[in-house]
Amino acid sequence: MTWQSALAIYLLFWAFSVFLVLPFGVKTSEEAGVDLVPGQAPSAPHEFNAKRVMIRTTIVATVLFALFFANYNFGWVTTDMLDWVN
Repeated sequence: MTWQSALAIYLLFWAFSVFLVLPFGVKTSEEAGVDLVPGQAPSAPHEFNAKRVMIRTTIVATVLFALFFANYNFGWVTTDMLDWVN
């Protein structure tokens, strides 16, 4: 695998991981004990910390990519193993 392919696949893992990480650690204004701003949805997060989300996303994406890359190199699960129709 070329480094360009590895980078593209890592970025896909990173983009997917954002959606996995985003809901964790979120508090609504009600849970934080703060009044809602007029027009604010009750389910809206009280505060958004982009740095924390990016760090968590990078950790999750790196672990997932490492597993993918190890599988690519060592062949733990191949397409032949997934062929159930014979």
